[in-house]
Amino acid sequence: MARKTGSHAEITGPRIRAAAARLFARHGFAAVSMRRIAAEVGVQAGALYLYTPDKQTLLFELMRDHLEDLLAAWAAADAPGPPDARLARFVRFHIGFHLARPDDVFIAYMELRNLEPGNFAAIEALRRRYEDALEAILRAGREAGLFAIPDTKLATMALIAMLTGVNTWYREGGRLSGDDVAEIYTDMALKAVGRTG
Repeated sequence: MARKTGSHAEITGPRIRAAAARLFARHGFAAVSMRRIAAEVGVQAGALYLYTPDKQTLLFELMRDHLEDLLAAWAAADAPGPPDARLARFVRFHIGFHLARPDDVFIAYMELRNLEPGNFAAIEALRRRYEDALEAILRAGREAGLFAIPDTKLATMALIAMLTGVNTWYREGGRLSGDDVAEIYTDMALKAVGRTG
């Protein structure tokens, strides 16, 4: 369906997505209706369908965009170097990126169960690409004799869970800054992989 002449798509579309993200993160996808999203934005419920076909598509696009942004940001942050330096960079990157986007992270991890099968498969493929980037670092470290890891896939899952878990407890203005947490977690991650150097 085409947007009406004179509509402010460049303003309303992003406002709808931002409102949906806020509401999904606070109340959960299942508890939030399209009508509630419309009320948050200040438009009629029917107007939402000028920007998205349904709530499922809105959820999928929020998750997809978050993961695509994550992958692009990591590609820009990564650099050649020894595996231990790259792992340290990955840890700092992951924590910094995720702490800056708590609602996106919550949705990306907690609302997977609400995705339809095709959407779930697409999101899982993006998640695997990010996990594969970490596993490649761990594999290189093991092959170089720097990391003592019996199973790089398991180590990847454990590290991702540990790093993403920061979002469940970290609050800005607390005892430690985000940078402090990133440095401490970097040290813990290097110890967890049995860095030998």
